[in-house]
Amino acid sequence: MSQSLPIAERWNNRAFLGLLVPILIEQLLVVSMSAVDTMMVSSVGEFAVSGVNIVTNINYLLAIAFTALATGGAVVVSQYIGRQDHANSKVAAHQLVYIATLVSVAIMLTALLLRRPIIRLFYGNIEEDVMNAAAVYFLFMGLSYPFLAIYTSCAALFRATGNSKTPMRISLFVNVLSVCGNVVLIFGLGLGVLGAAVSTLASKIIAAVIASTILYRNSSGKFAPISLSGIFSVRIVRHMIKNICNVGVPSVLENSMFMVGRLLTQRIFVSFGTAAVAANAIAGTINSISFMPGSAFGMTLLVIVGQCIGAGDYAAAKKQVAKIMRFACLFMFAISGTTFLLLEPLVGFFHLSPESHAFAVSFLRIHCVSMALGWATSFILPSALRSAGDARYVMIIAVISMWTVRVSAAYLLVFVIGLGPLGVWIAMGADFFVRSVFYLARWKSGKWQEKRVIDPV
Repeated sequence: MSQSLPIAERWNNRAFLGLLVPILIEQLLVVSMSAVDTMMVSSVGEFAVSGVNIVTNINYLLAIAFTALATGGAVVVSQYIGRQDHANSKVAAHQLVYIATLVSVAIMLTALLLRRPIIRLFYGNIEEDVMNAAAVYFLFMGLSYPFLAIYTSCAALFRATGNSKTPMRISLFVNVLSVCGNVVLIFGLGLGVLGAAVSTLASKIIAAVIASTILYRNSSGKFAPISLSGIFSVRIVRHMIKNICNVGVPSVLENSMFMVGRLLTQRIFVSFGTAAVAANAIAGTINSISFMPGSAFGMTLLVIVGQCIGAGDYAAAKKQVAKIMRFACLFMFAISGTTFLLLEPLVGFFHLSPESHAFAVSFLRIHCVSMALGWATSFILPSALRSAGDARYVMIIAVISMWTVRVSAAYLLVFVIGLGPLGVWIAMGADFFVRSVFYLARWKSGKWQEKRVIDPV
């Protein structure tokens, strides 16, 4: 894609799909490799699966910080690229790596020193063998945080330039290495959870080294108009870090509140017995796979809108959002419809009890309808608002909707009205619709055009 073309011509359908498809593939790789890892660890025993699963959930919460910062960095860099200010895009890239690394080291030290108390905080007094497995896995995951932060930042920088193929290829390579490492360490050397942990840590290190090396050597601009060359001559540019944080910090708060609200609603299922808990877990697994394409659309929208706004072409931004949202809505509708039609065999694959099976199918029917009608506008469209610098508004609506609809309404529907565990999934669908109304209204109002991410020329 030529950076010299006017922004309105630069992002034609071919360029849009060239950015979207590799992100889709990378997202699917992450999900599939996670499933493969779980299957391999399951050979060690149920305690190992439980321990790894516990840490995986905590990892997601702790990693929100540098993932959100990467989003902020991608917005800042994409706007500079849209303006064709490559000198500042390089400086902004350096600032992103600095701040993400610093935050990840702080989180790493917290995880290493307090990993057992953190596990107890979220999961209470678990069985000793599960705790030991979780503590071992958490130790190595903690060590991986700086490398994960560096890779996440580099991947965001590649995408900000319109290059999503490079992070996809790196992800494919290191995931294959991770699986091979699991085979050797878990099955060959019999190291169990330790083997899985070492293999995962090694894959994170390799991914960070490859991605950062490519960008470090990119002084000629072969891969993108950004480079990490000179990054070791540390120069902190406060206003750029502030710009990154203005987008990233609201996203951190938004996603953290989302995870807390999710944990609170998950506890509801415990009061309805093992069948409801198992059904919710399986339904969650299936719907998390269906969310992956939506996440890819969100990342794509973030980059394209950022470049349009950086170029000062708000008409192109509106046109691109309209086009991409049409694609996204049709895509999510197709996924939801296909999932709805295949619910029985999909759920049947997990060999649940009849009661759990019935629960899971009911949960997913509610979810498919609400996802088809409201997910794209409630979770993809906000990427356009963030890219315009309207991240605080997105955060406020998300937090209010989470606590007044998803959490409060769930308890009301479940325990007061008496809908049982179905009430949680109905409240989740209602949350989609509430967010959609406010985000659509905000985009239509044009108030996002008054926001600024980078300094005016």
